[in-house]
Amino acid sequence: MNNYEIADHFSLLSKLMDIHGEDSFKAKSYGSAAFNIERLTGELAGMSDSEMSGQKGIGASTAKKIRELLTTGKLAQLEHILAVTPPGILDMLQIKGLGPKKIAVIWKELGIESLGELEYACNENRLVALKGFGAKTQESVLQNIVYFKQNLGFHLWAEVEVVAAALMQQLQGNHPGNLFSLTGDMRRQNETVEFIEIVTDLNKAAIEKEFETVPDTAIEEEPNEQILVRMPGQPRVRFHLTEKVKFFHTLFMTTGSEEFIGAFLGKYKVPEAPAAEEAIFADNKLAYIQPMLRETAGILDKSAANTLSELIKPSDINAIIHSHSTWSDGVHTIEQMAKAAKDQGLEYLVISDHSQTAFYAGGLKPEQIAAQHQEVDALNAKLAPFKIFKSIESDILGDGSLDYTPQVLDTFDLVIASVHSNLKMSLEKAMDRVLAAVRNPYTAILGHPTGRLLLSRKGYPLDHKILIDTCAAHNVVIEINAHPRRLDIDWRWVEYAIERGVLLSIDPDAHSIEGFKDTYYGVMVAQKGGLTAQHNLSSFTLQQFETFLARYRAKRIAADVQQ
Repeated sequence: MNNYEIADHFSLLSKLMDIHGEDSFKAKSYGSAAFNIERLTGELAGMSDSEMSGQKGIGASTAKKIRELLTTGKLAQLEHILAVTPPGILDMLQIKGLGPKKIAVIWKELGIESLGELEYACNENRLVALKGFGAKTQESVLQNIVYFKQNLGFHLWAEVEVVAAALMQQLQGNHPGNLFSLTGDMRRQNETVEFIEIVTDLNKAAIEKEFETVPDTAIEEEPNEQILVRMPGQPRVRFHLTEKVKFFHTLFMTTGSEEFIGAFLGKYKVPEAPAAEEAIFADNKLAYIQPMLRETAGILDKSAANTLSELIKPSDINAIIHSHSTWSDGVHTIEQMAKAAKDQGLEYLVISDHSQTAFYAGGLKPEQIAAQHQEVDALNAKLAPFKIFKSIESDILGDGSLDYTPQVLDTFDLVIASVHSNLKMSLEKAMDRVLAAVRNPYTAILGHPTGRLLLSRKGYPLDHKILIDTCAAHNVVIEINAHPRRLDIDWRWVEYAIERGVLLSIDPDAHSIEGFKDTYYGVMVAQKGGLTAQHNLSSFTLQQFETFLARYRAKRIAADVQQ
């Protein structure tokens, strides 16, 4: 172990002690030791104990720990503190501008334990109100997180889509006589992707020339006529090279998942030189399967039976359901958001600020709710026929109850129930908590059901079948939270929800007007689950939505009568 590696151990120990609020004098001394060790001219590994302790800035106590490191490869004190530190805290230390003191505040006051949670909090303006932070600091942290993530293996589909579209435009513009198509996970609209994959009849030399002006770019040949391009700060790009006559054959074979392709080849044949992908399906007497659906073997049965449904499209969204305003942690006023939604051709807006338990997000007290409702009434008179509906994103408390008394809950047009706190639950605890909320007659929509943050947090465990069955029994809608970091409920459960008669709702969870755009990502992932506009609440017309609310109110009244 060289001096730099030894110094890194002491530096990390110093920072973690600060984060945990341990003895500041000792923490500072370990930081100083790291500083001094890095500047030594001789290697500590070759020194005796007395020689170590005689070095500038290194006393007997530090020398003892250095010897422990050199002998065992570990530092017991550091190992102990690492054991009680969430791994995500270590990732935060890699973010420029975030020192131990700030990380401690973020962790202890907001309960944030991963970079994904931190990025999400920045997008929701959670850091602005923290002591020692502010709008500029929050923006800097957000930019530095993005930079850090660019060096990791996987990316959100939403982030990569923009890069992929620009690259495709560049390639097609420079080579109008050649064929190009996205393929693989990108074309199937998977939530996260490792590569941008492109099928082309362009040759290797032309691809190399395309990237020759990009500094520090590496191009590697891979098996099966593949070229991998690595550019600094960008997703990796994998080219599948093929002949023009075999273009659609290669596109088909590289688009589907292993399960889909394996099942297809087990029953059907792929022509060597099809004129288009549609011809592959037609030759096998199958209905065309759109790329995003080519995940499972089961979709082939629907294709053979010609029972594939018309998938939901971005143009099918008629409303913004689940949005936050300046009343809680949003960026824009209700009026600004309503006018923006109206200008975009939408019919209505469901404003659903945070409830009182979410104090960190400016959750509304009962008296604030009454004032907000007065504002909504005035705006509805002003903006008609566009309509704003009064909602709340009520925290699901630890025992599964909602955040207000029935009297307060009754003042809302509808209630979205979500878990935001104490996310580390066993399956039994999570199911008890969430199902209690689903059974509550005031719950209209179950918000982001698992609490997951893609690439950052798996979310609490749920038995999805039991959850969906319970939602069916209590006429509760399940949200597909369209924020590209959530996309929750997972698309893999959409089909079962539809089978059980449960409505889904693609909601942007918008904290700004800009956030309305996230509905697009919700639609993209909902397509993978086979969602249709008929089964999506935010596709309802204003009249259909008001009919839905009438049934919801009837459910509430019936529950009150029974009590």
